Amino acid sequence: MSGLFEQLQQKAKQNPRKKALIKPTKAFFTNKYHYESIDFEELVRRCLCFENGLRKLSIERGTRTLVFVKPGMELAPLTFALFKIGAVPVFIDPGMGKKNLLDCIKKAKPEAMVAEPILAVIQKIYPESFKTVKQKIYTQGSWFFYPKYTLRGFLNTEAESLSTSTKESTSSPAQDELAALLFTSGGTGRPKGVCYTHKIFETQTKMLQEMFKLGSEDVDCPGFPLFSLFTLSMGATNAIPDLDATKPAQCKAERLIQNITDQKATFVAGSPAIWERVADECIRQEKKLPSVKSVVMFGAPVSLDLHRKFREILPNGTTYTPYGATEALPVALTSGKAILDGPDQKMKNGHGTYLGKPVPGVEIKIIKITDQIEEQIKELPIHTLGEIIVKGDCVTRFYDGMPEQTQLAKILTTEGFWHRMGDIGHLDENGELWFCGRKSHRVQTATQTLFSIPCESIFNQHPEIKRTALIGPLTNQRDKSAAGLVIETINQKNLTTKEKQKIIDELKELGSKHHKTKEIQAFYFCKAFPVDVRHNIKIDRNLLTSWANNAQLQQ
Repeated sequence: MSGLFEQLQQKAKQNPRKKALIKPTKAFFTNKYHYESIDFEELVRRCLCFENGLRKLSIERGTRTLVFVKPGMELAPLTFALFKIGAVPVFIDPGMGKKNLLDCIKKAKPEAMVAEPILAVIQKIYPESFKTVKQKIYTQGSWFFYPKYTLRGFLNTEAESLSTSTKESTSSPAQDELAALLFTSGGTGRPKGVCYTHKIFETQTKMLQEMFKLGSEDVDCPGFPLFSLFTLSMGATNAIPDLDATKPAQCKAERLIQNITDQKATFVAGSPAIWERVADECIRQEKKLPSVKSVVMFGAPVSLDLHRKFREILPNGTTYTPYGATEALPVALTSGKAILDGPDQKMKNGHGTYLGKPVPGVEIKIIKITDQIEEQIKELPIHTLGEIIVKGDCVTRFYDGMPEQTQLAKILTTEGFWHRMGDIGHLDENGELWFCGRKSHRVQTATQTLFSIPCESIFNQHPEIKRTALIGPLTNQRDKSAAGLVIETINQKNLTTKEKQKIIDELKELGSKHHKTKEIQAFYFCKAFPVDVRHNIKIDRNLLTSWANNAQLQQ
């Protein structure tokens, strides 16, 4: 295998004048965009300029470097430069909230920082989290802020030859060396630093290229910025969208549609929250996206309705829903076309969410459900619900500085190690995976264990329901069952007591037809569900349970 920078460099040699990065700027008085671009030759030059600038500041192999740079013309060349040096970029989602963000920075112990100027202010206010940072580089200065070192300043000098002494230490990092720290969002617990090696990144690139048949003829419009590192190393053009990736549910769909149309994007990826808005806007405008071959949605279950919408919007493509996590990606893959041609009926009837077959190079097993440390693998039979575990070269081995969490999440065997996904599911007779919810969201009643996805999919068939959330255990004495259901209606309007009761009666009738839902008798209404910070679509069922138990939800 070769490193991601080496792959990028090879593509630049093959096609130096091909556009690599395209950045949109919206005209102030019109809806038109001006697009700035650089080619692959210039992208590699910038990587080398950044590398030289960073090395002069003693950022070297193993240097943990906090990266807070917006998607644009700097993020990709900076990251590739850090990979080439063998430094360790630290990526933390700024949308996870101030407390978690500062805690993650402190845990990561970065020795250097490359950031937008706003980080200078944050560092002054919260110095404790940045106390290990010895070197600071900012993207640029301004009329009131004059940093000593900037990325733009690095670009003012040509990529000079390295000195002989430096050359001796610039061999490519080893496959098993730490390449980056990527923090989980903390949506289902404390954020954790996931340790990525160079081998994992290179394996993922190869897998994704084969999964989506990506190549240099493609144009990627990424809703998740780090995904573009993979497609750039494949030689694809990266058309940066006019999008705040930290707030996917608030994206301006019409802008994204314009970017996709203007650049004839063939591949788009990101949170389902983004593509829900895009689909609705396309339908409203009666627009199609003929250039798009693949709409890739990840981070949360995707509704059947969203797949159906895109079936009409994509005359030359389809949707894809890769399954995985920060610790293991990709694990399994299916498409909207495959789902709507068969498994959709099983999904409606509480079978779970269909995820497809494991991707080549990944092994999946189902084991018994437990919250304790596992030291042995006892595989369950097909169609038996249990915890999903995975093994493969794309699976990370450690959490940074968290040995207890590593021990809980990993199972070491003589054949290698397995990662516990923290998800419940089952394998069918065809070896295909079905997802039934997070392990932490299961609810134990007097007679059975209920799982979120199978129960919710049954109730979601009601015509006035946008989505539902299984909650529990309920401790409120007014409730007669341990499990309850929170309802978000399509129109999110204020319902009268009579209208609410009508919906509840109809949901009880719907639930009575299935063993897994018939004992759910407590129903609550919520105008808008609390969701995770990264994808803006994962429902926080634990918070809803707390609200219900404290009478903060309407019955």
